[in-house]
Amino acid sequence: MKQANILLVEDNEGDIILTLEAFEESKIKTEINVVKNGEQALDYVFQRGEYSHAVRPDLILLDINIPIYNGHEVLKSIKEDKVLKKIPVVMLTTSSNPKDIDKAYESHANSYVKKPLDMDDFLKAILQIEEFWIQLSTMSE
Repeated sequence: MKQANILLVEDNEGDIILTLEAFEESKIKTEINVVKNGEQALDYVFQRGEYSHAVRPDLILLDINIPIYNGHEVLKSIKEDKVLKKIPVVMLTTSSNPKDIDKAYESHANSYVKKPLDMDDFLKAILQIEEFWIQLSTMSE
């Protein structure tokens, strides 16, 4: 299995650290790139500016509540692009608002995961996301 490239779009330092720790515990080879706002996320996936040589991610973990462009706006832009729309996008957020959940799926999110508040549960959730989307699921080349 080739190394999986994951883009984490998250502005909360604590959640970034926990997510990176979870991936370090995994047996799956991953490279994780972190951006902290919607503008950087779009520049990364569209390979613009400082991200012109960015590797196209195999999976995107996207928070809703991020600066500049929120997660819904980023998701919509990704899923409207004929090439990028094939990349699985997991909304990983603290919001359990039904409107956020509906809006995410209406914009073709592949999954919606509410961040657990407990650190151990958070780590388990990240490992389950990775196991499903990187190991179990068949993705487009």
